[in-house]
Amino acid sequence: MLKLIIFDCDGVMFNSREANRHYYNHLLQAFDCPPMDEEEVQYVHIHNVQTSIAHIFRRHAHVLPSAIEKYRQSLDYSRYLHHMIMEPDLLPFLQQIKGRYRTAISTNRTDTMDTILDTFALRPWFDMVVTALTAPRPKPAPDGLYMILDYFQVEPDQAIYIGDSVVDQEHCAGTGVDLIAFKNRELKAQYHVNNFLSILKLSPFQHTVSH
Repeated sequence: MLKLIIFDCDGVMFNSREANRHYYNHLLQAFDCPPMDEEEVQYVHIHNVQTSIAHIFRRHAHVLPSAIEKYRQSLDYSRYLHHMIMEPDLLPFLQQIKGRYRTAISTNRTDTMDTILDTFALRPWFDMVVTALTAPRPKPAPDGLYMILDYFQVEPDQAIYIGDSVVDQEHCAGTGVDLIAFKNRELKAQYHVNNFLSILKLSPFQHTVSH
């Protein structure tokens, strides 16, 4: 019986593609490097910040990683938040599941996640948040999911993950947690949806659990 719902952030809770585009292009521009191409935009959309920076600067070996990180630490991420679009039925969905299930986030975001949770007043809706900073290894490694399962003392078949990328697909495969593919029909997943409220019609949600 389902007890725990785990969310990805980018591409699920938020359409954050343009926020990521502006953020990483800003980093490139600061070191006089050309903007990302579309392959790179897709890459940074699903990977953690350290891996993403290494990828987009891979052809610019003259730029020192330490210099990039120092500059990145000086950036105020709130300047990019107006590019983030929250899914319109996220809050109605959270309102319906809160109290019936435990809720968590497993994301490859790092030090920007707190800003997002507070800016959009989402922190009260989640019982636990695991990021690429707090997990031993970022997604697609299963570490974040194992941390969440252990915290709530639930089995993999009592949890479900809402994700949108191959990274999320691999994240779930490593633990046995079922995947709800969000707006991505190409993923191998137990369920596919195009919005949050349709999730409530899926078979695991037909048995109510309170905690």
